[in-house]
Amino acid sequence: MIKKAYLIVDIGTGNARVGVASPAGELLSIKRENVQYESDNRYEESIYFDPNKLWDEICRLSAEAIAEAGSVQIEAITATSQREGIVIMDKDGNSVLGMPNIDHRGRAWENELAAKAQVYQITGRYPTSLFSAFKLVGLREVYPDIFNDIACFMSISDWVQYKFSGICGYEHSQASETLLYDVARKNWSQELFAQFNLPTAIVPPLKEAGSILGYILPDLAVKMGINAGAKVIVGGGDTQLAIKSIAPSANDVVIVSGTTTPIIKIVEDYVLDSDRRTWTSRHVEADEFILEANAGVTGLNYQRLKEIFYPNEGYDIIEKELEKVTYSQCVASLGSLIADEDKPLTKGGFIFNAPVSHQLTRGSFVFAILWDIACSIYENYKFLCAVSPHNESYIWACGGGMESRKLRQFIANLFGKSIKIRDTFRQASVLGGVLVCNEALGLENFEPVLLDEVEPQNHEQFEQLYLEWKNARRTFKQVTS
Repeated sequence: MIKKAYLIVDIGTGNARVGVASPAGELLSIKRENVQYESDNRYEESIYFDPNKLWDEICRLSAEAIAEAGSVQIEAITATSQREGIVIMDKDGNSVLGMPNIDHRGRAWENELAAKAQVYQITGRYPTSLFSAFKLVGLREVYPDIFNDIACFMSISDWVQYKFSGICGYEHSQASETLLYDVARKNWSQELFAQFNLPTAIVPPLKEAGSILGYILPDLAVKMGINAGAKVIVGGGDTQLAIKSIAPSANDVVIVSGTTTPIIKIVEDYVLDSDRRTWTSRHVEADEFILEANAGVTGLNYQRLKEIFYPNEGYDIIEKELEKVTYSQCVASLGSLIADEDKPLTKGGFIFNAPVSHQLTRGSFVFAILWDIACSIYENYKFLCAVSPHNESYIWACGGGMESRKLRQFIANLFGKSIKIRDTFRQASVLGGVLVCNEALGLENFEPVLLDEVEPQNHEQFEQLYLEWKNARRTFKQVTS
């Protein structure tokens, strides 16, 4: 029998994934490959990618995923991606340059923006080079010829949908990351374009997540062996789709443990922090916002250290070895971001007793990484609660980092709340893509199932250990300053 299925493209910071899944949420196949970045030495800190190479990679992964899925008919295609990443198009329709979320080419011009408080009021985030407007300013100042030939720019997920359908658009949760979008009014802001001296013509029309953008291009359908009637559905930011896949309620808090770790509260109103420590964005649910504090590149740290210490072992081996480690062996601070700090730590490391103890193992270092991640999440959660109190006795969690039960236990102990995960947690953003496709096609959505709930233990003891971590982080801050 031929199964009806969806093709979901997910472009993260570290890798590109393409999944094939059924409308019931059954993941039939998934293929992944690292995204290839290059540095631009004309800036202090600039990373870019070639969108044409990325598109070739997406096509190849799509063909492999469809082949592995077996007898399927692709009914719909959607995309999700890292937030803050963009692709620019020229006036001939060429994909010219990809600037990921880790591109900071606009950093040298941050101080030229005088109305930072005013921009925060409209955009819900303090303006830094992380966001799209500053990437465009940096491009304009160094490569004016490229900038002057821009027809439009899109988020990476919107660009993927354009490549499939030929239709430009910008979804609202992704538009929230541009510094050119009025989050409360749900529209592009003429005032913000003027603040950054950018032309309003370079943004396409706004689109709702879960709406039908168009159909797959006929030539592409033939080339990829996809049903010519396959619809292209508007997706959204990877954090928002990951949240959608676990079906939280209003006022719930969700930890999304990916390359970075956003700590999110689902809110129904536009909420701002008087100290400008949090972000407020549009959710992919039409009438909801997400209030966010972000712990920075926590997951990427864990992945890279796993490749060093456990290159050939699975997470089950790591978890087993972590059971033999104690807190006194090693403490880490590896550049996580805290909401009230202007800049992340640019230097980090491990602190352990000298001379080196025979008890120190590779597991000691991974234990310290996970504890650093947990403490960073907790610290940011407290700032989130200062803006919007959270009284529920549980926290939802999803993302690949939550594969570690040890991390889930750390977080539960620190928070004094249970940590819940759904059966969608491993591939949350991909399965969120399934949900938006079902909505667009008018199909009933599947219900994610509670998979595990970790109860807190020894909360008071862990508060003391958390204070020791804060002292270690303070030490690294003093060294770097």
